[in-house]
Order: sequence, then structure tokens, then C-alpha cells
Amino acid sequence: MRMRGQQVLWAAGFVAAAGLAQSTIQSAIHQSTIQSAIRNPQSAISPSPWRSLFDGASLKEWRGYKADAVPAGWKIDHGTLAKDARVADIVSKDEFGDFELEIDWRIGEAGNSGIFYRGTEEYDHIYWSAPEYQLLDDKGHADGKDRKTAAGAAYALYRSPAGHLHAAGEWNHTRIVVNGNHVEHWLNGHRLVVYTLGSADWRARVKKSKFVDYPNYGKATTGYIGIQGDHDGALSLRNIKIKVLP
Repeated sequence: MRMRGQQVLWAAGFVAAAGLAQSTIQSAIHQSTIQSAIRNPQSAISPSPWRSLFDGASLKEWRGYKADAVPAGWKIDHGTLAKDARVADIVSKDEFGDFELEIDWRIGEAGNSGIFYRGTEEYDHIYWSAPEYQLLDDKGHADGKDRKTAAGAAYALYRSPAGHLHAAGEWNHTRIVVNGNHVEHWLNGHRLVVYTLGSADWRARVKKSKFVDYPNYGKATTGYIGIQGDHDGALSLRNIKIKVLP
């Protein structure tokens, strides 16, 4: 009985010692993790997948189409990227393939503009290569009478439904998804247009449009984001950001 009692005491002491050792090891690991985070703060923070294309203070992410500098007429106005009249188009300095793009935009009365994606510089104008998300004052501009050229449409190809655009002078939120051949146009939280680049339907629509004269229209798998400036009307942009898709 005495030996058994000693064995019980020995076992209890061993368990206690093991528990203390484990606690000490866990404490050391925790402390090491804290010290590592202090030395390398970024290691404890997941990087944002979104990249800003306009910080409200500079035009460093942009240049003119087939030009090194941003064309005269584009300006920073109270934290927005803006124009007041007809100017040359601008494009992102970097090219993008698969992505989600978000932009807030406000257009003046009778204003007409657009967002191009996967644009190239092989032609005289970006709209000869790049599909376009139409920006428009539907009420004040003649293009608003046709849903293929109204706000949110894939210009001249796919119609956008009415009823989701805010009035001229008010802010709208656009989201464009381009993933492989799959494209989505969103406006103020509503998905307006879905289409497939290179599909039989796409080719048939292009064939019936003015883009039939440009054999590489919509065929690039990577290209520039562009903002149309060569139409009349005021335009302001803010919160321009892009997320590259894997």
C-alpha cells in the first residue's frame, strides 16, 4: 500500500510538472509570436485585395491614350477626377485581364462618357478595341432613348434595363466584373448586363454593329482601363478601385 501511495504521488507530480512545462512552452510561443508581430507588423495583417486607381490627390495612375501625360482638361476637383467639357481620353498606366472594377461617377446634364476595359492602343481610338460601359444622362441625352446606348449598357451591343440610374448631378456607383470571357455590368447595386465575350451571340451582335470594321474589337485578354473624355458634358469620378481576380 505504501508503494502504491508513493507511485500515486510520483504520478501526480509528473503530471503537474508536465502541465507546467506545457504552459511554459505555450507562453514562450505566444511571446515569440507577439515579438515577431512587433518586429514585422505586416505579417499579422492580410493585405487588401483592392488597389486604388485614384487617391483624390494625384493622377499618377493615369495617362492619355497613346500619350505619356494626362491630357489638358482633366483635373482634380475637390477630391474627384473631373472634366468640364470635351477632352482626350485617358487610360490606366497598367493593363488588367481578369478583375472587378468599382467607380463612383456623376455626370452633368446631357453628359455622355464611358468606361472602357481591356483596351489596346492598336487603333486610333480606344473604343475600336475595348468594350464600353456607358455613362450617360439618360434623360437629357439622345442616346438614352435606346437601351443599347443608355447608362449601364455594353455600348451598342447589350441593353441595360431602365430604372436604376440616378439623376444628372447625383452620384452613381458602378461595378464591372471581367473574368475570362464572362462580363457583368452593375449599377447602384443592380446587375444590368451579363454577356460572354467571343460567344456566338457576341459575334453576331458585333457583326451588326459599327465595331465590325475593327477585327480585334473585344478580343484582347488583357488591356487598359479607359475613361472617355471626347464627348461633351461634365463628369466627375471618385473611389476608383480595382481587384485583380486569380
